[in-house]
Amino acid sequence: MRFVVSSAQLLKNLQKISGVISTNTVLPILEDFLFDIEKNKLSITATDLDTTMSVEMEVESKEDFKVAIPARILLDSLKALPEQPITISVDETTNGIEITTDNGKYKLSGENSADFPKEPVAEGVEEIMIPSSVLNKGVVKTLFAVSNDELRPAMTGVLFQLNENGITFVATDAHKLVKYNRNDIVGGNASFIVPKKALNLLKAVVPNNEIEVAVQFNKSNAFFTFDNIKLICRLIDAKYPDYNAVIPKENPNLLTVLKDDLYASLRRTSIFSNKTTHQVVLKMAGSELAVSAQDLDFSNEAAEKINCDYKGNAMEIGFNAKFLLEMLAALDSNEINIELSTPNRAGIIRPTEKDEAEDLLMLVMPVMLNN
Repeated sequence: MRFVVSSAQLLKNLQKISGVISTNTVLPILEDFLFDIEKNKLSITATDLDTTMSVEMEVESKEDFKVAIPARILLDSLKALPEQPITISVDETTNGIEITTDNGKYKLSGENSADFPKEPVAEGVEEIMIPSSVLNKGVVKTLFAVSNDELRPAMTGVLFQLNENGITFVATDAHKLVKYNRNDIVGGNASFIVPKKALNLLKAVVPNNEIEVAVQFNKSNAFFTFDNIKLICRLIDAKYPDYNAVIPKENPNLLTVLKDDLYASLRRTSIFSNKTTHQVVLKMAGSELAVSAQDLDFSNEAAEKINCDYKGNAMEIGFNAKFLLEMLAALDSNEINIELSTPNRAGIIRPTEKDEAEDLLMLVMPVMLNN
């Protein structure tokens, strides 16, 4: 049994799904790709039991067959080969694999495809279609705010919430929260939590254009299908916290500032902040914003002033610089609004320019000031 394929095309497709494979797996076969050839169409699958990704491509083959091929050695050998047609032959009885190129032969051991885990079947699913640009944006805007705390499993993924107002993506780690809403996606009334690893893999392959991504989901799994790629992931079975309850409604103080100015100032001053709290202090009055940081243990301090537009009572508030920098990096707008109430309540960051169909809100908890 054999098939002929372009080495570069094969490598490109394998790289799309190779991120699924974990190095320290319980089952050795999880370190393999499953190759399934049917009518000159090759389907390649990788899984870690929680997330499964597959990709399809055209090949030349006279027979239909399946085999599991070790991922690491296959990827490394394809990376080392110049672009050329290669022939991959499989011994039906031993699962031995031979790769033949213009000037070489390479042999490795495959495994029985029957031992490869079966992928989940889409039964009893609901489906919505989401433009890839919207899905890409929803994931990019929220993923950085996901928690790593295994004791709060609901917060280790992004909430996808569908209702009559469209689709909302939410992520929080209890220190920061991001809520991204699109009113141009019409779905049913449902919600599900997608784990961080699956979304990182999705973010890497979902193009930022207008192709439609079919998103199907049931109680246990979500299925994302577009182009020649399919991603299936086990959903997080937990109740998401009531995020609306923590968003302050009354925020009379409004700071408007150029995003790049604030970002650059925070990057410079935070170098001098305490390495545990990363605290920076924002002091606002009129058209001036003072940004400062200090580390009393090492007598380090920094202070800068930048132009802004501030409406409200003069105030001083502390934030974790790392959180602010992550949020600003995820914003596209040149100018941002920061809504504040008191120094011990959360600040809300919003872009001043945005698409009519979208609404983005970022919430960051304050750090108590030393004084």
